[in-house]
Amino acid sequence: MTGAGAHEEAPHQVAFATKVLVGALVVVSNVLGAAILVGLAGWVFPFRALVADETIALRENLVLLAVYAPLAGLVAFGSGWAWLRLPDPPGPGAPPEAVARHHRRARRVVLRAPLRLAVVQAVPWTVGVVLFALVDATYSTTLAFAVACMIALGGIATVTVAYRCSELALRREVARVFAAERPIERGLPGVAVRSLGAWVMGTGVPLLGVMIASGSSLVYAEYFTVTQLGLVTFVLATVALAVGFLVTALSSTSIVSSVTAVRRALRRVEQGDLDTVVEVSDTTELGLLQSGFNTMVRGLRERDRVRELFGRQVGEDVADAAVAADASELGGEIRDVAVLFVDLVGSTALAATRPPTEVVVRLNVFFTEVVEAVERHGGWVNKFVGDAALAVFGAPQEHDDAAGGALAAARELAGRLERAGAHAGIGVSAGEAVAGNVGDARRYEYTVIGDPVNEAARLCDLAKRTTARDGASWRGVVASGTALDQAGDVEAGRWMVVSAERLRGRTTDTEVAIPRDRHVVPTYRLDRTASEVTHR
Repeated sequence: MTGAGAHEEAPHQVAFATKVLVGALVVVSNVLGAAILVGLAGWVFPFRALVADETIALRENLVLLAVYAPLAGLVAFGSGWAWLRLPDPPGPGAPPEAVARHHRRARRVVLRAPLRLAVVQAVPWTVGVVLFALVDATYSTTLAFAVACMIALGGIATVTVAYRCSELALRREVARVFAAERPIERGLPGVAVRSLGAWVMGTGVPLLGVMIASGSSLVYAEYFTVTQLGLVTFVLATVALAVGFLVTALSSTSIVSSVTAVRRALRRVEQGDLDTVVEVSDTTELGLLQSGFNTMVRGLRERDRVRELFGRQVGEDVADAAVAADASELGGEIRDVAVLFVDLVGSTALAATRPPTEVVVRLNVFFTEVVEAVERHGGWVNKFVGDAALAVFGAPQEHDDAAGGALAAARELAGRLERAGAHAGIGVSAGEAVAGNVGDARRYEYTVIGDPVNEAARLCDLAKRTTARDGASWRGVVASGTALDQAGDVEAGRWMVVSAERLRGRTTDTEVAIPRDRHVVPTYRLDRTASEVTHR
């Protein structure tokens, strides 16, 4: 199992080692097939009894075999070697049409090589059937028919074995082709044809030879003794078992290796490895299966990438909730939430005096501090608005102490921003709000709408205008009394109510609280009113 990109180059040439391997397998299988036939004709089948002068007939057959076999082998080998030569690739700067044409030709050569090699081998065997039949017909028509049947059946079995061997030997080249373009080839033998062919060629043909021999013993009983018939049947059955096993083993190896590769890849995907890629090395439906698996994994990677981007855009909790519930309807539900609103001070002057790239860098540093502080306490940043951010606690995921989490996050964020040299106002509120999808069916976002959001924004404005009574310059953190009332005792004890203010746009006063560790003295002054308020 190796990586195979979708846009790699098609192979320029079949590897020399692959050519040698294919040639060796073809030569060995044909030589063994011819040797077995010579042994059957000379010592198993009672061919000698069919001619008056067996010595002359045997000599002529051996001479023909000695002359024809090497010649036919050289022609077949040369034709097969030439077929495995791919066309030269177009040079640099060639038009896309030429490149595509070269890829198609290379693909056709490699994928159809086993079938073409089988045809190249079948032609000499077919010619051999005719030649030997013509030679032996001068002695006996029966002999010519028997020899022709023997060579034909032997040739079919031999070519089948060589075809299966060449298929396996060319798998690496097939993988190189399919690395450049997914398998869509038509007209090649499929799994059903391969399986049926394995039985027909590996078992059916040798058993047909047994049937012919048995039938001949009935017709020409004078030429078959009981011993000869037993010997012929035994040898042919042994050859049938051997050849059948070999062809079936080669076919099953091709099938099993492809299925096993997909099964192993599936196991890796189940374990979370979405970088798994199956090498597409089969020309049948199994190649389509391998390619389909790779397409599926690419889809899973794309889905995870989109989900990751979605989570970064709206927050992991919102993304998980949307995926789990398949939330796509507008509207929402009433939830008890806490809201933290933070706004950077001086960003307008910064944008007017500094380059945009520098402004973006500083805003990213600021927002990084916001996200880390909020997420540490179980909240999520709902949106970034220019130089401000809105964080929500208690939606979409439940929070055991939403108000306490928001207050703790506000205190931590204030410290982070001071250490970073940033000045911001932070407001915290809590209460009931509607949490859900807002917008249009074609474009919406998950957010919270309600009084706590507005109150947190107004408290943030108040915090930006707040300084300590002794005149030390600092940017404030304020929260509503409602947030303290809803927070746990531990976190609420870290805050103190210092004032009741009429916030902009509201009809009632809002209790204003600040962290106890923000001041040395429990007094408070608002720049906009210059009025003093006393800690309650």
